[in-house]
Amino acid sequence: MFTLPQQIAAVAYQNKRELYGILFKAAAETLLAIAADPKHLGAEIGFFAVLHTWGSNLLHHPHLHCVVPGGGLSPDRTQWISCQAGFFLSVRVLSRLFRRLFLEYLLKAFDAGKLEFYSSLELLRDRSAFLDYLAPLREAEWVVYAKRPFAGPEQVLDYVGRYTHRVAISNNRLLDIAEGKVTFRYKDYRHEAQQKTMTLKTDEFIRRFLLHVLPAGFQRIRYYGFLANRYRELKLKCCRKLLNMPAPEPPAIETSKNYRERYEELTGSSLWQCPVCRRGRMLVIAILPRSPHRNTAITDTS
Repeated sequence: MFTLPQQIAAVAYQNKRELYGILFKAAAETLLAIAADPKHLGAEIGFFAVLHTWGSNLLHHPHLHCVVPGGGLSPDRTQWISCQAGFFLSVRVLSRLFRRLFLEYLLKAFDAGKLEFYSSLELLRDRSAFLDYLAPLREAEWVVYAKRPFAGPEQVLDYVGRYTHRVAISNNRLLDIAEGKVTFRYKDYRHEAQQKTMTLKTDEFIRRFLLHVLPAGFQRIRYYGFLANRYRELKLKCCRKLLNMPAPEPPAIETSKNYRERYEELTGSSLWQCPVCRRGRMLVIAILPRSPHRNTAITDTS
């Protein structure tokens, strides 16, 4: 996981497309370069990265989750090189290179006129002021975190899969909406990830939620190395051959389930259950035909 310092996160909030793009680029180049170095792994790795911009309390907290197999292809692609048990790449080395690359790309973006500054950051439009702002960050330790999955790869994919296509908060964390306030559940990571509740005024809750709306068309899931889209099929075939793994069977296409069954699988709620009493079962008695005289035009009532 690659996390941006708070000072950079403030700039990122005003320059989402540019800064989030730099985050992907710097993190990917860091992983690929260190893994390819014979002093560390000496292999071509593959991974995918997912952008998160939120903390559990919905505040702005940009970071990148990367899921990486524990090894890679040798330079000549004749063998699979596994990482050491319980150890992948040096976190300190990753952190230092990530910091250098990110700040280099950030300064290039500034010199190219791609960054904008407003409100409390307006003074950073001056280059010398911007360099002074970055100076402490060149010496600070940036947060790069790595660990092996405790329960295996299936757990990792299940965990990441819950976050790939939603933003900031899921419905099951919402506890109450009443009297202009929203109460939700969150984890307090400053106190050993304790489960706590937070109540915010509706407008503040909406403000926090909207912090995490990405620029139109921005790709928050990206693939690199032997998982990069262009060569994925060929390189994965080579990986499986070197690992003596059988080719995966194509996924079965389920055609028997109707939309009500699929809805219940995805949401846990049944369209057959009465929404009022929660006990009775809804049955289709008849489908009323659309009236031929119905006016379908939308009337402007403004």
